[in-house]
Amino acid sequence: MIVGVPTEIKTEEYRVAITPIGVRELTAQGHRVLIQSGAGDGSSIADDDYAAVGGEIAAKAEDVFAAAELVLKVKEPQPSEIDMLRSGQLLFTYLHLAAYPALAKGLIECGVTAIAYETVELTTGALPLLAPMSEIAGRMATQAGAHHLERPAGGRGLLIGGVAGVAPARVVVLGAGSAGSNAATVAAGMGAEVIILDVNMDRLRQIDEVMHGRIVTIRSSLYAVDELVPTTDLLIGAVLVPGARAPVVVSDEHVASMKPGSVVVDISIDQGGCIATARETTHADPIYMDRGVVHYAVGNIPGAVPNTSTYALTNATIPYTLAIANGFEGALEDHPELLAGVNVTNGLVTNEAVAAFLDVDRTPPLEALSL
Repeated sequence: MIVGVPTEIKTEEYRVAITPIGVRELTAQGHRVLIQSGAGDGSSIADDDYAAVGGEIAAKAEDVFAAAELVLKVKEPQPSEIDMLRSGQLLFTYLHLAAYPALAKGLIECGVTAIAYETVELTTGALPLLAPMSEIAGRMATQAGAHHLERPAGGRGLLIGGVAGVAPARVVVLGAGSAGSNAATVAAGMGAEVIILDVNMDRLRQIDEVMHGRIVTIRSSLYAVDELVPTTDLLIGAVLVPGARAPVVVSDEHVASMKPGSVVVDISIDQGGCIATARETTHADPIYMDRGVVHYAVGNIPGAVPNTSTYALTNATIPYTLAIANGFEGALEDHPELLAGVNVTNGLVTNEAVAAFLDVDRTPPLEALSL
């Protein structure tokens, strides 16, 4: 199979969809890997690094899209990229269609088979291709929040861990999944007072056992949010419903109740956001003030550390990429979790959560793929 890897063109996206390690695995099994020149530059991976393991370098994105049977990306395709996709082609990337309905429409119209990393789901409920980026986003969310609590960065002027005789910052994390638990763990490591909320009691028990009470675990409820948000110095939103828009759990009124100079970080913004006042920002212009509160809502947080992120992503995706390249039907048999990853194919929406958000009929993936 011809696997194409274009340069990411979303604003300030420096990751690339494959490393030389991944290219070596694909070429060893007889596949061609066509990589746009400069695609790895932002991740400190040179064209020569790819060529040394059998990668073929293409000058333009048009060359990659035209030749590829399987297109590998990191972020959702931008409008100019959708125009280059075609029926019968496979697209494997993060999509977050519930947050980008215009993108969903474009993928439906072009007829591509779009497989979303974030909805590939194991029978245990684990999301193996979302997990590595969630880990990074969670850890970086706390770093960003700690920085923006500093006065020159717009915050109240707090040191997140405090010092002897001075209380640390209170950090409240909404969601105890991969992103939220990593955010909470880093905050605890920095010396903050940390509270994490989730409706999943098993997940809260796991955190409590591992952290030995260092992180306070509370079952999420309207009452808990009402009580905690006004006392919070750093609020981190990490609520996820796979494939669907994130539910809004913090209202405008909640944010208005926070102390001036407090900080909100919404990791869920690429799924629409779980904090009512959050709107997507970029690494170049990451914050804004609303109701006296600093808001950080970068849509591709792991893009700030592209070398780490690219290698972590390829570690997770390469087994699936190899399986798809060796034959999509066989991949679905060997990795049934990929069926949940199919969001759109042959002009039909196949993911239940995406279909519900877009208010369209859902066609089961196997039925849609057989058309």
